[in-house]
Amino acid sequence: MNNRKTVTKDARIGGFTSRPTDEELKLINAYTRRELSAEEVYAFTVVLCDNDVDRDNERFTVEALFELEKLFVGKTGIFDHDPSAKNQTARIFACSVESVGGKKTVTGDDYFCLKARAYIPVSPDTAGVITAIDSGIIKEVSVGCAVGKTACSICGEDINYCSHKKGESYGGKLCCGELRDPVDAYEWSFVAVPSQRRAGVTKSVNRKEGKMEDILKRIEKAGGITLGDAECAKLKEYIENLKSSAKDGVYYRDSLTCEVLRLSAAVQPEISRDTVECITKNLSVAQLGELRTAFENKLGESVMPKPQLFSQKNKTNADSNKEFSI
Repeated sequence: MNNRKTVTKDARIGGFTSRPTDEELKLINAYTRRELSAEEVYAFTVVLCDNDVDRDNERFTVEALFELEKLFVGKTGIFDHDPSAKNQTARIFACSVESVGGKKTVTGDDYFCLKARAYIPVSPDTAGVITAIDSGIIKEVSVGCAVGKTACSICGEDINYCSHKKGESYGGKLCCGELRDPVDAYEWSFVAVPSQRRAGVTKSVNRKEGKMEDILKRIEKAGGITLGDAECAKLKEYIENLKSSAKDGVYYRDSLTCEVLRLSAAVQPEISRDTVECITKNLSVAQLGELRTAFENKLGESVMPKPQLFSQKNKTNADSNKEFSI
């Protein structure tokens, strides 16, 4: 199970090269209805995310950064994560994963970041945004994406299920959640107050509908958990199926017990029915099945006694018809 997680991460705008190169202009015009000139486009660089441990003690793996490199191309830039059409301001036209020589993460790994090149059309409507970027008023952005798994950096298991805790060290190694297997990139936003305590990285969980085994495992490991609507529906269905199976099981056990009682009366008539009933109450279904098979083998169809009423009826009929014999 792999749990899907929605991730938003603050980053910075940098590299204020406003004029795109000829090659970049070709990439930009792939998204436009008409070919724009270099003078009609404002281009800038955005550091979207990296492989360093953030304030939630999570990090993207380098492999995840390379996956996001492909997913973020073409994604639109908005303000404050408001996904309205009128709020669209910029668009990413190229992404690349880059290493920074000599820079290390807090865990001592080589530092990698995902950089994007984005563009804004130059017009009176966008002049304010461009001025705010150039003057340093708009410096940070927040990016949103979905990952398939958050793995424990110590054991590699899902961080939600393993015994390790993020932020703690084990054998001198920091435990953090490794964001792996990106499945989608949503958008990136210009944000107003990224310098607040948790503004560097803010995240919210948006789980896929989990497998029943995963839901039960979470219930077992945690004193209390929060389930999504889809997971609640799946748990309800699972409980209803258990109820139905339980009813079928009770019916089968009762039928099996009746069969054992019937056979016991034929094989061991000296044992009272009450005694046999007490014995069967303490037996499992499998044990009742074994007892039934043993009684059937002992009795055998060839030695099954004929019903008493059947013998008397035949005898009575034979005697009453004797005087009519010729």
